[in-house]
Amino acid sequence: MYKLVRNARLPVSLNRAKLHGSQNNDKLPTEPGVELEPEVAKQIEEDKRRLQWRTPYSERPDSFYSAFKLFASENRNSELVEKMQQPINLSPASILQWWQKRRMAVEAHMQKFIPERHATLGDDIATAHFVVHRGGSVRFRGDTKWIKKNEDDEYDLPRRHVPGMVLEEVRCDGLNLFYEGMENIQKLLRLRHLSFENVALFDDWYLDRISGNMLPSLEKLNLRGTAVSHRGLNCLYRLPSLKLLLVDDPEKDILWKLSVAMLEEWNPNLRVVSNE
Repeated sequence: MYKLVRNARLPVSLNRAKLHGSQNNDKLPTEPGVELEPEVAKQIEEDKRRLQWRTPYSERPDSFYSAFKLFASENRNSELVEKMQQPINLSPASILQWWQKRRMAVEAHMQKFIPERHATLGDDIATAHFVVHRGGSVRFRGDTKWIKKNEDDEYDLPRRHVPGMVLEEVRCDGLNLFYEGMENIQKLLRLRHLSFENVALFDDWYLDRISGNMLPSLEKLNLRGTAVSHRGLNCLYRLPSLKLLLVDDPEKDILWKLSVAMLEEWNPNLRVVSNE
């Protein structure tokens, strides 16, 4: 038992759980006239640190979450304990759902930007490898042939930087692309045509990432069959050379009409249509 200065008996509401509670309780609940000796308070703080079984994300110096320390919760142990107490569902539907989420997480990780690849191959050839490897097709300047995988998943692209190879057209139609992969399509200073038709996951966040990836010469952008809304069109001001934007229905509702009108007013050379 801890010894108190004035009252030798703890109040009923002050039990062991409250003495060794979460870090959110910086001060112990006391009644008027109840004070702890400095040594006792110090011992309690040491016990709380000793009983803490992991370091919060916001306090890890090598963690991405440390940048958002002001918004992070200091005690997430209860969330983990709650998940551990939930019954395990081993039904076929649950296992299939877990497996699908696992595959998506792995694929999203595999699509992350690799600086060494772009530094070795150059931005044009590195982007071509990223797109063609996943089933898309590309075309370089001065070549009428589209490069894509054959039946054996083989394709003809250089494995080193080749000066003068300029990527002009990229088709990502129907690919399973994640937001992490959008950074691979960047710094294509002479890219003219870019298509994301029927990419189901492509939404406003994807479009915002693409529009900020330094595509100053992009003239045609195909967004048919995607999840882009009228709000996503506001970020296209970053593409000054854009002349043709393909969407499912530019006159779907009043919000689409207003967004398209504002975009065309900003860029008089731009046409927003559903068919070429």
